[in-house]
Amino acid sequence: MSIEKVVGVGAGAAGFDPAFERGGTGDGSQLPTTDMVLNIGPQHPATHGVLRLRLTLDGERIAGCEPIVGYMHRGAEKLFEVRDYRQIIVLANRHDWLSAFANELGVVIAVERMMGLEVPVRAVWLRTLLAELNRVLNHLMFLGSYPLELGAITPVFYAFRERETIQGVLEELSGGRMHYMFNRVGGLKEDLPHGWLGRTAAASAAVRKRLPDIENLILGNEIFRARTVGVGKLSPELVAQYGVSGPIARASGVDADLRRDEPYLAYGDLQDVLRVVTRPDGDCFARFWVLLEQVKVSLDLVDACLDKLSSMPAGPVNVRLPKILKVPEGQTYAWTESPLGINGYYLVSRGDKTPWRLKLRSASFNNISALPALLPGTMIPDMIAILGSMFFVVGDIDK
Repeated sequence: MSIEKVVGVGAGAAGFDPAFERGGTGDGSQLPTTDMVLNIGPQHPATHGVLRLRLTLDGERIAGCEPIVGYMHRGAEKLFEVRDYRQIIVLANRHDWLSAFANELGVVIAVERMMGLEVPVRAVWLRTLLAELNRVLNHLMFLGSYPLELGAITPVFYAFRERETIQGVLEELSGGRMHYMFNRVGGLKEDLPHGWLGRTAAASAAVRKRLPDIENLILGNEIFRARTVGVGKLSPELVAQYGVSGPIARASGVDADLRRDEPYLAYGDLQDVLRVVTRPDGDCFARFWVLLEQVKVSLDLVDACLDKLSSMPAGPVNVRLPKILKVPEGQTYAWTESPLGINGYYLVSRGDKTPWRLKLRSASFNNISALPALLPGTMIPDMIAILGSMFFVVGDIDK
């Protein structure tokens, strides 16, 4: 018996299609398969916290994805209803622990709008400065952690060196490294320490000078580009359907930024400095590139705010408020361009010292909602690259 005949009998006995002997492809495309359900998380190191992805797999290809959230839910919106307007700030700054100052900002802007408060000009510029410093801190974390998820450990050390430089001046000002609690209804907690503007300018210059180290280390790396270029393309249509915002939306060519489109704080006076970074590709590489470029824009805004504050005469940074703070009856919606996207705050008051309702629209929840449309058809290793490039914080999803 010839070898060919033996191979033929063996193939038939194993249940393979005889077309294999007749010149079939032999790639397994005609074999019956069964879908497998795989849980990624809620404690998987690739999920940025306790997020669970329920994947339906066809072989190694993802056929469906269901994000399951809520493992970190602590009922912040309900807690808002039993805290007064000073106490809710400490709750609001914790859902996105990388953007604490930005989280505080949306709440106090909503309350000030309801009360008709006019914040001192010095406090407005200081808030703008601190918001951009906080944006740099947020982006540097993802610029270091994202390559780490793809197997590159070195960039995280560079990113944390720059983070420590910025955190040093923020800690000196507020006393906190993550949860600053520096915003107050009507302004800020207190004025600046002596010489703080100069030390902040030096920190900004140091980060700007060393930022090319991260850029050169990552963007030209052929392994990083192979894992990110053309992977996880998010179309502008999906961005609109799921309410995706921030750097993820702008990486898909969506030219939208509240700092330019609906200016708040001092952004209206910074339009000649503010540059909205976009890229048309919509893939993982584009999202990382936009994040890196936004750090440069934020440093430009920081320098502009420092110049303005240096030439500004001394003055108050807050307004005097009654001991018991009550907000007039009514409702308002305030939104800000937070580091991860649009944060919205819908405040309803019945004239009491606590909100009747404070609904939070967080950027991460909408950004992660696009995964069921983005992941099907991709391979499992690409899922890690796509998930990391969505730049979310699980606390911001669950609230």
